[in-house]
Amino acid sequence: MAPLTELAAAKVNLTLQVLGRRPDGYHEIQSLTAFADLGDQLSLEPGDELRLDVVGENASALTADNLVLKAAHSFIELRPEAKAGTFRLHKSLPVAAGLGGGSADAAAAVRLLMQANDIVLNADEATSLCLGIGADVRVCLDSRAAIMWGVGEKQIALPPLPQVPAVLVNPAVPLSTPAVFNALSAANVTSAGVGEPNPVGPFEDVEELAAFAKPVANDLEAAAKRLEPIINNVQDELLGTSGVLLVRLSGSGPTVFGLFSQQQEAAAAAAQITSAHPEWWVRSTVLS
Repeated sequence: MAPLTELAAAKVNLTLQVLGRRPDGYHEIQSLTAFADLGDQLSLEPGDELRLDVVGENASALTADNLVLKAAHSFIELRPEAKAGTFRLHKSLPVAAGLGGGSADAAAAVRLLMQANDIVLNADEATSLCLGIGADVRVCLDSRAAIMWGVGEKQIALPPLPQVPAVLVNPAVPLSTPAVFNALSAANVTSAGVGEPNPVGPFEDVEELAAFAKPVANDLEAAAKRLEPIINNVQDELLGTSGVLLVRLSGSGPTVFGLFSQQQEAAAAAAQITSAHPEWWVRSTVLS
């Protein structure tokens, strides 16, 4: 059987509100999340033995505790009749970048295992499985625009977004998500958590989406900048490009995104920043 392949799409937090810290130490969040048309590539050659091979420009940055294997073990624990095989991960996204790369890889592994074994998980099974792997794996499983909340495991799908030209810029430094949350001062919330957010959208164009997102900050940005001040430089570079509508940190960073009206503007901005900072990871993409 030929290997099955999935794109582990980069997740971009267009907004990210931290609503409080729970008694268990986790934080309640609410985020408008979209997905890029780029990411890691994960393939699965079905077989009896479970193994993982990692290649690509960012392969060396991964640790042995890979979420693809964690996802596979969790899936087989849930469905013992399932067979796995050899996963091959082409790691293109920078690691610890605020793009949900590990979660997207894990979600792609779950999709591949469902396809290889002709298994469809119901909503409760999918949510329970994904939460056991990582907080935002659930939203990455669907890889479509959504409002996510709780610790990231709950979601409301949005109406399809318009094509959103964007530029992603990472200054080639990793930034630990737990470190950013530890640097954040957040008020406590009750054990009951925070209620379901109101649905948003549809958005007719990029300008309307940017106008909605602009007043809703990324609450992790200040803490991330204290840990990695170079984020300020990345934002300045994007703000200096022509046609940019919104510049913001994605997730816990240090990747910064810019939204544009036209793909040509995004491509030109990416080329401008790459020329000035060839050591940075810069990509023009489309969010949806």
